[in-house]
Amino acid sequence: MSTPTPGSVLRGAVDLSSLRNRPQPPAAPTDGSAAAAAAGAAPSLVFDVTDASFGQVLELSRTVPVVVDLWAEWCAPCKQLSPILEKVVAELAGKVVLAKVDVDANPQLAQGFRAQSIPMVVALVAGQPVPLFTGAVPEQQVREVFGQLLQLAAQHGVTGTVPVDGAEAGSAEPEEQPLPPLHAEAFAAIEEGDYPRAISAYEQALAENPRDADARAGLGQVRLLDRVQGVDLQAARAAAAAAPTDVEAQFVVADLDIAGGHVDDAFARLLDLFAALPADERAPVRERLLEHFGLIGDEDARVIRARSRLASLLF
Repeated sequence: MSTPTPGSVLRGAVDLSSLRNRPQPPAAPTDGSAAAAAAGAAPSLVFDVTDASFGQVLELSRTVPVVVDLWAEWCAPCKQLSPILEKVVAELAGKVVLAKVDVDANPQLAQGFRAQSIPMVVALVAGQPVPLFTGAVPEQQVREVFGQLLQLAAQHGVTGTVPVDGAEAGSAEPEEQPLPPLHAEAFAAIEEGDYPRAISAYEQALAENPRDADARAGLGQVRLLDRVQGVDLQAARAAAAAAPTDVEAQFVVADLDIAGGHVDDAFARLLDLFAALPADERAPVRERLLEHFGLIGDEDARVIRARSRLASLLF
């Protein structure tokens, strides 16, 4: 992941000109991103953005800093990061808003922001993009980056706020059942960047209740985060290219591809490896594939295709 530091000056690291002047739909959207821009206010601190409505978000950024979260449903690190972003935005009480972009549904925005991997978080200040960070980062680092963003915005005269009504203020702390102790411990560890402690907590939760689906899903996600943390992508790819049947070398690149959203590449790499290995050395590769399938979801078309090829290789 990149170092989470906003630029000291506004800089056009991405070209949004093709989206800036797109014709806007005549009817107001119903996803909460609706009227925000023209009025200089947003009806919600967190809202979805589409290719078509992005011009309104650029206008809104002239009043209040807009944080853009580029994510996808299949992206495990995205699911770790998004709740942290929403929590910190709620704490700032209207000084920042969060615009969420599903990269699968909005390819023009993904291309405009040059989203090579996700989650990718950028800001918009006075219509200009400010890179923040890629990858999942701990909550405290998100707070620090947002603090720097507010300072940068103030330097450029963007100091507005979005009114937070009582309903939204209450929604920042919804009434819900507290997390089970081991789940709470895992979440706290993730926020601190202590992935081994989170893994241990989820493993203990599963030992106590093997049917705990939330613990199983959380364990898969945090194991992936732990494995890819601090890995040099170029060095990993070079090592894998030099040793096509080295299981660990191929695992590293497959993990990086999953974390970066290159799902088909990861599946193809592991399936090719599975096919190349003797039958008695295939079990770890099959286990890693099944773990990745669980992260993406059984209903995903890419998982269905990969499962079909795995079955043909097995039988």
